[in-house]
Amino acid sequence: MQTKALKIGTRGSPLALAQAHETRDRLMAAHGLSEDAFEIVPLTTSGDRILDRPLSEVGGKGLFTKELEEALFDGRIDIAVHSSKDMATTLPEGLEVTTFLPREDVRDAFIGKLAPSIAELPHGATVGSSSLRRQALIRRMRPDLEVIIFRGNVQTRLRKLEEGIAAGTILANAGLRRLGLTHIITDLMPLDIFPPAPGQGAIGIEMRSADKSIRDMLSAIHDAPTGYALACERAYLRVLDGSCRTPIAGHAVVEGDRLFFKGIILSLDGQEAYEVEREGKAVDAEAIGHAAGEEVRAKAGTKFFEGWG
Repeated sequence: MQTKALKIGTRGSPLALAQAHETRDRLMAAHGLSEDAFEIVPLTTSGDRILDRPLSEVGGKGLFTKELEEALFDGRIDIAVHSSKDMATTLPEGLEVTTFLPREDVRDAFIGKLAPSIAELPHGATVGSSSLRRQALIRRMRPDLEVIIFRGNVQTRLRKLEEGIAAGTILANAGLRRLGLTHIITDLMPLDIFPPAPGQGAIGIEMRSADKSIRDMLSAIHDAPTGYALACERAYLRVLDGSCRTPIAGHAVVEGDRLFFKGIILSLDGQEAYEVEREGKAVDAEAIGHAAGEEVRAKAGTKFFEGWG
C-alpha cells in the first residue's frame, strides 16, 4: 500500500509528539502496517518560539500551524497532526482537515498549589493562563484573583507553577491524559461553569487536498461524531472571527444522529457574557454552528466586538 514512509508532521512538544504517535499507531492498526512505514517529523513553529507575548499580539492561532502547512506544500511531510483548538478556522487553499481522531475529555483541569480548586484560592491569589477564554472564565468566577499570562508547552507551564510564579494554572484535561499526567490535577472544571474552547480535546489531521491515496488511508481512522462536532464548533468560531483576541467557548455533542451545541462569548473581565444553545441533525453540523455564531453575535452587538480592535 505504501512504497515509502508516510511523513507525519508535528510540533516538537511532548504533547504534540504524543498526538503524532497516536495517529501513527491508529494508522498501523487500521492498515496492518509496521512502524517503519511511517516517519514522524518534528518541526518548530512560530508559536513555540514566541513565548514572551500573548498570541493575540503576534498573529494568533496560525502561529502554531504555519510551518507545518509550509512543509505540507513543499512535500517535506505528507500529513500534519494538530491540536484542533490551535487551528485557524480558514485553511490555506489546497489544504484541508479530513480526519479527526476520537475526542478526549473536553474539560479543563485546575492544578493548584495553594488550594485544590479556584473557589478555595485565597483572596487575591495569582492564576496563570495563556488563554483569553480561561482568563475571562476565571475572572467571572473570582473577580478578586490576579490572572497572569502563562505561555509555553505543558512542561513549561508546570515548571512556572513549581517556581511559585502562580498559585495555580489551568490546562486541558485531554493533554494531561495523553501525557499520563492526570495525577497532578487537583480539580476538573464543570462544563456548565467552565466551557471548553472550540476544538478542545480533538486531534485533527491536515493533508493536501489533491492526495487521494492519503485521503483514503486517513478515512479508516476518522471518527464521524468528532468530525460533526468539530464542523459545528469551527463554523461557530468562523462567524465570530475567532482569533486569540476574543474569549470564546463552544462545545458540540453528538448523540445518535442529533447534535447539541452550547456556546458563550465573554468580555475580557468575564463580567459580560452572551450564551447560545442550538440543536439539530448531526449532518447539519456546520449550519448549526453558523447559526449559533450569528445568534450570539446579534445578542452581543457590534460594540462588543469593536472592543477587541
